[in-house]
Amino acid sequence: MKSTEAIKQLRSAEKRKFVQSLDIVINLQKIDPRKEAINTFVALPHPPAKKICAFLSKKSPLVDTIVKEEFELYKDNKQIKRLAKRYDVFLAAAPLMGAVATKFGRVLGPVGKMPTPQGGVIMQENDTAIKAMIEKMSKTTRLRIKEKSIKLSVGREDMSDKQLEENISSVMNDLMNLLPNKRDNIKNIQLKWTMSAPVDLDK
Repeated sequence: MKSTEAIKQLRSAEKRKFVQSLDIVINLQKIDPRKEAINTFVALPHPPAKKICAFLSKKSPLVDTIVKEEFELYKDNKQIKRLAKRYDVFLAAAPLMGAVATKFGRVLGPVGKMPTPQGGVIMQENDTAIKAMIEKMSKTTRLRIKEKSIKLSVGREDMSDKQLEENISSVMNDLMNLLPNKRDNIKNIQLKWTMSAPVDLDK
């Protein structure tokens, strides 16, 4: 079905006690993600609000901050997983990337929240650079192809249908430009709230 109809159908699903994200799930075919891996950021015309945390050398009034001296407070994966759930995006000052990768990478990496040179790494730790990276990461979503299934957030249920439709269209257009065989590489597409059953979208 078209995205307009899919969103309307999802709106009729059981309501939850929190604002759910709208996720698009794209299953691929005729492509080897190991040989044709894609890891980039795509801009959304209507970016949802994001909670951002930064690993910095000193506290910043611009963003929730974890300084290097506080890394030792995260003693096991459970604590780091709770941190990963609390924030949508993580930033890091370039000189701290080694320590961030060692301490947090085993959890943030698999869920696609590890800062990278393409997005999230702050080369110069000053207010201007921090503001610029916050703005960039607030307006984009990570598009990462490591397996034959892509899942990414395209909005929240408190956004209008039109905003959600335009975000979906933008993501799909960017994906088409990245796939070697365009629509022939797409097996099927689904749309779902965080806690809902998926509905099928037209390719």
